[in-house]
Amino acid sequence: MPAATSPATPARPFGAVLTAMVTPMTPGGEVDLVAAVRLATHLVDHGHDGLVLNGTTGEAPTTHALEKSDLIAAVVAAVGDRAVVVAGAGSNDTAHAVRMAQQAAAAGAHALLVVSPYYSRPSQEGVYRHCLAVADATDLPVMLYDVPGRTVVRYAPETLDRLAAHENIVAVKDATGDVYAALRTMTRTGLAFYSGDDALNLAFLAHGAAGVVSMVGHVAGDDLAAMVRALDARDLTLARTAFVAILPLIELICGSGNGAVRSKTALELLGVIPSRAMRLPNVAADAAEVEVVRTGLIAAGLLAAR
Repeated sequence: MPAATSPATPARPFGAVLTAMVTPMTPGGEVDLVAAVRLATHLVDHGHDGLVLNGTTGEAPTTHALEKSDLIAAVVAAVGDRAVVVAGAGSNDTAHAVRMAQQAAAAGAHALLVVSPYYSRPSQEGVYRHCLAVADATDLPVMLYDVPGRTVVRYAPETLDRLAAHENIVAVKDATGDVYAALRTMTRTGLAFYSGDDALNLAFLAHGAAGVVSMVGHVAGDDLAAMVRALDARDLTLARTAFVAILPLIELICGSGNGAVRSKTALELLGVIPSRAMRLPNVAADAAEVEVVRTGLIAAGLLAAR
């Protein structure tokens, strides 16, 4: 593990503030590694002690194996001594997910994010065996990803109990919206939980989550870090103040239904990346949506009015 800004611990194995990073692309649709390194460095300079690459926000379904490996290697080389680099290894084909995990490890990733198999709607036994196969494929620590809004299949409590027995499976990114169930599972299993829904970051942290895996962190990393520090200091009032301050940004980035589109648009407007280009089936923001994002950033004080 790297020496992160907030060093990884058993209770906080991947740091505290992570963003599911977009994958910058050129206007022609090629992965832009120079821009990716610039973005990763910007995020680590602004409150992050972890990054998630090649996830849904990173358009992983549309990038290929070599592109994923090159992205991991470039980001690890740039910030791997300051942040935990978690690589997505998500597929509804178990053999493919295993290859993704092995390729991520070979590229230098520090950890893996493993989503429950989507679309195929496997049984809980199938979910269990899938995750076990990926966890067995490398020595890297694993964060499971529970996002039934995308996968349809949710991890059953009994499945999480079984998976928690694997030495490599140490955390869960929870985007179920069910804070109470998360509290029960983290108490029962000892797994570290990370909020996977920006709207519930404060609630999850207040219930004992280790940290957040964010989209709004693209533009609010320092604020998220301040919220985590306040909760670590047991100052719930200060943490709530920090959270309330970024509510408009959460609405801006997450409220459209596609946070990758809004995140790339915001980063382009802020001059962090040169292009908001995306690969189909995702479509980059049009002029009207760009103005929505611009107005939101101006209102948040992040961008000067023209």
